[in-house]
This record gives sequence, C-alpha cells and structure tokens, in this order.
Amino acid sequence: MRIVVTNSGEPIYRQIERQVARAVLAGEVRDGDPLPSIRQLARDLRVSVITTTRAYTELERQGFITTVPGKGCFAKTPSPVQVRDQFHGEVEARLREAVAAAWPAAMPAEELIAMLERILKEDDHG
Repeated sequence: MRIVVTNSGEPIYRQIERQVARAVLAGEVRDGDPLPSIRQLARDLRVSVITTTRAYTELERQGFITTVPGKGCFAKTPSPVQVRDQFHGEVEARLREAVAAAWPAAMPAEELIAMLERILKEDDHG
C-alpha cells in the first residue's frame, strides 16, 4: 500500500484515511494485514503523529482497521454497508464536482440528468 499526500486543500488526515480505506476496499491490503505504525507512517509522510493518529482513529471508527494494543493496527474487511457508504460518498463528491463544472455554463438540471442517464446507458449500468 502506497500513501501519497499532496497540497490539494484536502486535509492530510483525510487523504490518508481515504487512501487506506480505498486500499482495504480494493483488496490491496487484506483482513488482518499489518499497517504501518502511526509513528512510522508519520515519519514516512513527513507529517505530524497527531495527523496519522487522527486518520487511524477515523478509520477504526469506520471499521476499516482494528488496533491491538501493543501489537499495532491491522486492516479489517469492511461490511457490505461500509463498502456502499464509502463509494456513495465518492460518487456524491464527483457529482458535486460535475454540478460545479456545469454551473458557469448555466446548464439546467434536466440537461445534467439527461447526460447522466446517457452515460449510464452507454456503460450498460442503467
């Protein structure tokens, strides 16, 4: 698993959280696989231990990792509900980006909806 943080405006802990969750969902890291320690990840990314602690705390709250005192943090297979919720959030964020991109062109909602329906049909998902 490779984690990269950027100056994208998204908080660093969220970038870490998103990338670890995506790696778990994609099976890149499997149930029970050890994750880098909070301190090691902070060193590798050159960020504060507080930042990596916050990311891991959120990931544990969401059910993507588990912490074993004295042993470390480990990947945890998410439930189907967690998988759906994770992707739901990503899709919503991208749809918001599309709406923001259409706004300067004064594109009406009906046109955006028609475009989405066309794309779904083209990709055979609708």
